[in-house]
Amino acid sequence: MTDTAPEKTTVSITVNGRSFEAQPGRMLIDACEDAGEYIPRFCYHPRMTPVGMCRMCLVEVDTGRGPGLQPSCMITVSPDMVVDTESAVTKRAQDGVLELLLINHPLDCPVCDKGGECPLQDQTMAYGPGESRFVEEKRHFEKPIPISDTVYLDRERCILCDRCTRFADEVAGDPLIHFMDRGNQTQVNTFPDEPFSSYFSGNVVQICPVGALTAKPYRFKARPWDLEEVESTFPNAMGDRIAIQSSRNEVLRYQGVDSDAVNWGWLADRDRFSYEMLSAPTRVTEPLVRGTGLGVPKRDGAELVATTWGTALGIAASAIKQTLASKGAQAIAVLGGARLTNEAQYAWAKLAKGIIRTDNVDAQLADGLPAELVLGLPRSTVNDACAPGGTVVLMSGDPKEELGTLYLRLRHAAIKDNVTIIELTPTATGLSHLAKHSLRVLPGDLGPVARALVSGEALPDIGSPIDADQLAAAAAAIAAGPVTVIAGRASLAESMHPTVEAIEAFRTLDGARFLPALRRGNVMGAIEMGFAPNLLPGGVDLAEGRSRFGDAWGHIPLLPGLDATGILQSAVAGGIDCLILLGSDPLADFPDRELARNALQSIPTTIVVDLFANESAAFADVILPAAAHVEVAGSHTNIEGRVTAIRQKTTPPGTARSDWMTAAELAFQLDADLGLESVDDIAAEIVSVSDRHAGLDITTDDRDGVLVPVADAPLACTWTAPDHLELAPAVGHRLVIDRTMFDQGTVVTNSAAISHLGGESSARLGPDDATELGLSTGTMVRVASDRGSIKVPVTVDPNVPSGVVAIAANHAGANANELVDISQAFTYVTVEAL
Repeated sequence: MTDTAPEKTTVSITVNGRSFEAQPGRMLIDACEDAGEYIPRFCYHPRMTPVGMCRMCLVEVDTGRGPGLQPSCMITVSPDMVVDTESAVTKRAQDGVLELLLINHPLDCPVCDKGGECPLQDQTMAYGPGESRFVEEKRHFEKPIPISDTVYLDRERCILCDRCTRFADEVAGDPLIHFMDRGNQTQVNTFPDEPFSSYFSGNVVQICPVGALTAKPYRFKARPWDLEEVESTFPNAMGDRIAIQSSRNEVLRYQGVDSDAVNWGWLADRDRFSYEMLSAPTRVTEPLVRGTGLGVPKRDGAELVATTWGTALGIAASAIKQTLASKGAQAIAVLGGARLTNEAQYAWAKLAKGIIRTDNVDAQLADGLPAELVLGLPRSTVNDACAPGGTVVLMSGDPKEELGTLYLRLRHAAIKDNVTIIELTPTATGLSHLAKHSLRVLPGDLGPVARALVSGEALPDIGSPIDADQLAAAAAAIAAGPVTVIAGRASLAESMHPTVEAIEAFRTLDGARFLPALRRGNVMGAIEMGFAPNLLPGGVDLAEGRSRFGDAWGHIPLLPGLDATGILQSAVAGGIDCLILLGSDPLADFPDRELARNALQSIPTTIVVDLFANESAAFADVILPAAAHVEVAGSHTNIEGRVTAIRQKTTPPGTARSDWMTAAELAFQLDADLGLESVDDIAAEIVSVSDRHAGLDITTDDRDGVLVPVADAPLACTWTAPDHLELAPAVGHRLVIDRTMFDQGTVVTNSAAISHLGGESSARLGPDDATELGLSTGTMVRVASDRGSIKVPVTVDPNVPSGVVAIAANHAGANANELVDISQAFTYVTVEAL
């Protein structure tokens, strides 16, 4: 018997006289870089289609027919290929390309924002001829011109590399920037009536190889050599990897970092330009208390006044002690926590459940999914969801509006990797034009539709406009698998019960995996750290964790506590005397504004820990200033369970403190000790008490982080629809409250460059409904429900199906959550012209 040699899976090439094994199909420009030989380039970008525009990457290539110049970004490696990147012919080609590029390029490097980090500048020094033979007048254009609210264009500097136009078309799907004119007047520009109004416009500034595209908020703020940089994680639900750049303790720029597992180097504009909020004048930088302390009626005009940390913590601790003595731990509640790092969440969970002994803790504001369900689902990664040939079932809000970089990944998967997208959404999304099957599922109908898709049974008589052929085609695609379900809440005016029903239906599919579309910051980390009722860190319930956490925590609540809805309902009934808000704003974010308002008015003591005094902070007795994500160290968990590092870059303003320090200090005021003295201490304790995190380096510097494994025996979801969940009388239209990229939220309103992008509230109606009601775009109407009414203009929107009124959450002009009664399965509204 003879041994068989293993089949060779690489390609042998020679680069500058050295043999190298390259991966088949690898672009030559990348293969040479793998071999340690950098080839200069301008137009090439590894995340976009190569076009060979700039010719800077010309190298001598011999594939067996003799050497010749070829653009290395346009050819793949082949067996026995011989490449010379340093030959005289290659050098002359590089000299010629650079000389031609500099014919019209202005030599204004000292005043150009790109100066000091400019590939053209660097390559002219490294590869260029050193002088130009051209003495003619350079071309001139008006400079700069705004092509969007955040991006300026200097056409004189443009080298026509096609990066920005390819990104806009291929990656973002917003082909709003184009090549125009011909010959020497060829330029990149936008058409007069079509500005580059993309949610991802800031990316073209980052990838521009010259100073042609600059970001309005960063212009003339610093030179690159003045900036200090650290790689970190942006605290959104996707956990986008970023580089934080600062000068003199002020953050001046976020840049996307290419993480293959997550964001591929891209950022949504809301996140990219949100750094301005860090130095906003509205930021809370010192503790505030109501009047002289507790007992001052909030509604009698007593103002919040600055005080010391000792005084503020003493007042907060006194309120907690008084509540414990008079009503017990069940009268204390904590809402929020998604803004925090994993370590800060753990510290606050330990404080609430181990020291105060309350289980009334919830990081979600009735806008997510049951925590035990989220932890127990067979988890998909973003890469798994986007794997070639797969099927993605989208039953969540619009990823383009809520999870920007997930949208970019899904768009790429649908276009480039033949991924089948099936929409089960009440209105069209940014992916609708790419979806193979779009089923418009009205509020309340998601459960029956999902069961019909999985079982193959006929759809019962419901209001959603889905015919049998549509259903059968979508069911066939799902049966072909493998299936990844992106599960979230498409409407804040609908109970989570239909979504849970749909998830349970898809769980019966063999091999189905789930990606929870939870949009609220580090909410996955919060759930993992026990920031939910009846859960402890690592996803164990109170009963199971009592013995395990006894030594580390001392005490564990005896009975499961209340979720966000239960907390606010209990507050209205007089059952909550002390509420702690950790970076949350119930008035703006809780679906039922009336319940939130009544609860905040009823609670004797409210303690706020936040960066800004938001709308709900008007009811605060104590406000403690918190440090932002660039001012602390720790870790973050994204929606796929991936833990990545958050690194401190600047110090907090004023006397603001890290959230975990505030928890530790408050514990001391309560005559207790968390036993946590540093972020490393907390991380070590998390790993020691949580089976899900055991053996993981959750402070890893690995760009792609580490995945928290799903338990072998997943948690059973015990959540059921509350007994009081009612169905409103079927009068009028079903209400959809959806989220948008820009709104009146804390981040957007405190970031100057994007604060004006949150639009006015409007009622979006389909054309048929608008015609039937005699309404047109701009008509003022009263939208009314059993709960309340608002006055808004109408927008006729073909993306909204008949029978639905869609209103964006948290927009100026009207609060859509005034219409929602949280006790109803979904909301019916009537529309009346004013």
